[in-house]
Amino acid sequence: MNKTEMIEEIASRTNLTKADAARAVNAVLDTIVETVAKGDDVTLPGFGSFKSVQRAAREGKNPKTGEKLQIAATIAPKFSAGATFKNAVAKK
Repeated sequence: MNKTEMIEEIASRTNLTKADAARAVNAVLDTIVETVAKGDDVTLPGFGSFKSVQRAAREGKNPKTGEKLQIAATIAPKFSAGATFKNAVAKK
């Protein structure tokens, strides 16, 4: 499912117009991105949590040449699925 398909599904489930559903989806996604970018966590009980994690600098390898290279430290987003989501996927 892509974003357009998600918007259509939300519109049909909620009786919203596609434009209203698109604004709602965009608002949710923008809020999650902005919050995690500030360093705060977003927790949606049953669904999961979004947070930022620090990745240390490390040595990597160019797969084409085998040459060693230094990979800089960075901050990356991380998602952890909640129990309800995990169970639904596992069909428990």
